[in-house]
Amino acid sequence: MAGNTLLFKSNYAVSSKIEPFYKGGKVQISHDEQYIFCTCGPRVNILQINTGKIVHSIEQDDQEDITSFSLSPDDEMLVTASRALLLKQWDWKQEKCTRSWKAIHNVPVASMTFDCTSTLLATGGCDSTIKLWDVVKQYCTHNLKGSSGVVHLVEFHPDISRLQLFSSSVDCGIRIWDLRTSKCICILESHYSAITSLAFSPDGQTLISSGRDKICSVWDLKENAVKRTVPIYEAVEGVVVLPGKSDYSEMGVKGDGLHFVTAGSKGVLRVWDSKLARCVFTQTLPDAPDLNTEDGDLDPRSLMHLLPMPQSNRLVTVTAEHNILVYQMPDLTVQQQFVGYNDDILDVKFLGKDDTHIVVATNSSQLKVFELATSSCQILYGHTDTILSVDVFRKGSMFASCAKDNSLRLWKMDPESGRVHCVAQGSGHSNAVGTVACSRLKKAFLVSGSQDCTIKVWDLPDLLPDVGCEPLSLTARLTEKAHDKDVNSVTISPNDKLLVSGSQDRTAKLWSLADMSLLGVFRGHSRGIWCVQFSPVDQVLATASADGCIKIWSIQDFSCLKTFEGHDASVLKIIFVSRGTQLVSSGSDGLVKWTIKTNECVKTFDAHQDKVWALHGSRKDDLIVTGSADSLITFWKDVTEVELAEEQAKQEEQVLKQQELSNLLHEKKYLKALGIAISLDQPHTALRVIREIRQQENGPQELEKTLLKLRQDQKESVLRYSVVWNTNSRSCLDAQAVLQVLLTHLSPEEILQYQGARTHLEGLIPYTERHMQRIGRLLQSSMFLDYMWQKMRITGGKDSVNLDEDDDSVDEMDTSPQSIFFISKQPGDMTEIQVRERQQEDEEEDPEGSEEKEELLDEDESVSKSKSAHVNGKKKNGVNTVVDGGQVFSEESEDEEDVMEITTKPLPNESTVFDPSKTANIR
Repeated sequence: MAGNTLLFKSNYAVSSKIEPFYKGGKVQISHDEQYIFCTCGPRVNILQINTGKIVHSIEQDDQEDITSFSLSPDDEMLVTASRALLLKQWDWKQEKCTRSWKAIHNVPVASMTFDCTSTLLATGGCDSTIKLWDVVKQYCTHNLKGSSGVVHLVEFHPDISRLQLFSSSVDCGIRIWDLRTSKCICILESHYSAITSLAFSPDGQTLISSGRDKICSVWDLKENAVKRTVPIYEAVEGVVVLPGKSDYSEMGVKGDGLHFVTAGSKGVLRVWDSKLARCVFTQTLPDAPDLNTEDGDLDPRSLMHLLPMPQSNRLVTVTAEHNILVYQMPDLTVQQQFVGYNDDILDVKFLGKDDTHIVVATNSSQLKVFELATSSCQILYGHTDTILSVDVFRKGSMFASCAKDNSLRLWKMDPESGRVHCVAQGSGHSNAVGTVACSRLKKAFLVSGSQDCTIKVWDLPDLLPDVGCEPLSLTARLTEKAHDKDVNSVTISPNDKLLVSGSQDRTAKLWSLADMSLLGVFRGHSRGIWCVQFSPVDQVLATASADGCIKIWSIQDFSCLKTFEGHDASVLKIIFVSRGTQLVSSGSDGLVKWTIKTNECVKTFDAHQDKVWALHGSRKDDLIVTGSADSLITFWKDVTEVELAEEQAKQEEQVLKQQELSNLLHEKKYLKALGIAISLDQPHTALRVIREIRQQENGPQELEKTLLKLRQDQKESVLRYSVVWNTNSRSCLDAQAVLQVLLTHLSPEEILQYQGARTHLEGLIPYTERHMQRIGRLLQSSMFLDYMWQKMRITGGKDSVNLDEDDDSVDEMDTSPQSIFFISKQPGDMTEIQVRERQQEDEEEDPEGSEEKEELLDEDESVSKSKSAHVNGKKKNGVNTVVDGGQVFSEESEDEEDVMEITTKPLPNESTVFDPSKTANIR
């Protein structure tokens, strides 16, 4: 039974994130082909290709956007240029800036590159100049002028002995600079648009240039003339020369001539023969509709960069949607895909038998399926407009999507390879399809809701096409005009018999799926409903609305059972967790978890900077995923059991350490005992150890020896504890003893290096001054008692008086008659009443030390009594006087606080020996 006990979830912790790492700009691959460097605002992110994880992030301190960067060929130096007109040299493995200097350019740097020796760095600026830097000797070697406009491309010739630099600017020409003379020796003119890329042949005698004028030019560098112009019929953004050693017959390469690969606006890779000036191979994209090249807007599949990986015989492309794809040659199969920027995330669902993948719908016509282990992504083509929603069948191998193109599609994932392909599609709505739901018990049907206010039910065939076949066309079995406004959400009950829909018309409706008959209407929200969900166990459902409320409804009488109010803005998504006993909701203000039974908001999470549109839970109910308009996907792990286990283990560990501490104190192993107290972070226990040490015969020496053997971090803790101890009069002496050792044996420089030392020392001053004042008053009081004792003359007989409990000696006193005398208070001397008043004021100032003050007062009174005689009699306020018969009477003093009166009178017929029962009582 204990194993079946339901444990409410109390906390989630972020386990991982998929966050944007590339928003456009330069991309470079390390020469060992292990990392991809790319810009993202003020950062250069370094992506490890094997794992798909961001391993380093180089960020500008001034938060200025990075305009260009370059990695040296030896993979040691990274140089960045920002809008602040500074060049910074980084040790990127340690994420440290080793050097920075002014770029000298008047405007930001647009391009930069290293030579093959990692010694020279060339920077091309927006001021039409090129600067060359010796990064080893740290000085500017060349200042090349003559370009027109922004110098957006600079490349060194691979043969360093030629000392040539190639550059291009907005004049569409390629300038060749001789670095020996710092002059432009030639301008290669063939293009009529901006030149985007340069590629050198292996022998260095041929140059291929690409441009947005839809041509590639092949140049003879011996003659500095164009050999051939190859029409590409698309704007070319990148060109790579194929090495001649490998077999590329699968890519159409048959001869030994120079072949090159181009990437451009059509989104496909093409292989070209430079001699024949024709295309020998064109890449095909599976499940991809034809590109619309007539529109002026750039297609999201257009390729912006093409980079070689010669050691592993791979190619890397970067799309206009900031996706990075790694292809394996010669068959050009996609090996890995990384999504640099997701834009707004509109929906996300777990996918796969064991939730190994997630499918993400973004503000795009492409679906993205992420493998959680490697962060690699599959990009699914099919829809022609923004995808709004996805839903997954219970077994997890199939899912459906809907989009603004008025259609929905059914997708299937191969459980072995993990590849996803479209198996069916349906159209029939007259407006955007905003929501879709899959049947729960088996893969039988789909339900879609649209902005045309209708709901459609789609039956699925028993047999679905295999990979590579054309997707089936679905036909709606039922269509119902459901709401007066957009249908925002539909969901199916766990038994596949009921359907609930939520609309912008502020109502939710319950339907019978058999014939789409209306069973009831849920009214109560003041604004549109964004999400509806059935409880997995109870006959209730939940609705989330733009009015910031979540409502629980009974599906039997359609009444509202509970209302949760806690969000400050629209509630966009809700899911049930903990077997239907808890809700997790997301909205425009973050993520909130509710407990249904008590209407209690258990915890609020804030990990997103924008609306949280997507929310889904795993089948094991231990993981949830959220997606937001800030392009961030966050995975949350249920840590309730972990926290309980850690708390229990911590308590057990503390019990064991407390027992060990007691044993160490008994064995007088103070150093180890103090170390355990500090490790437990228990100031009271540490104080106990300090007191044990001080109570020894050689307490000060033992304390000094123990404290000086502590580590620096332990001394920091003891100093912090001393500040707390010093605030209480009961422990201030222990604190001062510790401070005396530390301040005596440590230099001020050492103490100031401690964390928070300045604050701690400042906190010691006021309480230390207060303790000094209290001790000063105590000394004054004790001096007054000594003065009283020395000036007293006491009448007595032959009997003796025990003046001190520990002293058995008997003093014989003068028995001659004494008259009444007065003792006036001298400056600095105080009566006992004033001492009591002063102590009462101290108690009011320091309530925590009141008990100590009472103890001190008792000690003072005991000292007074030990130094004074006692009489038998009843004492009242005033001055006690002894009269005939040995009786005691009291007379009120006219000014008791100013004068203390002591009366002594010899008794008749009594022995002159001092009798303690017949002496005056001194107050």
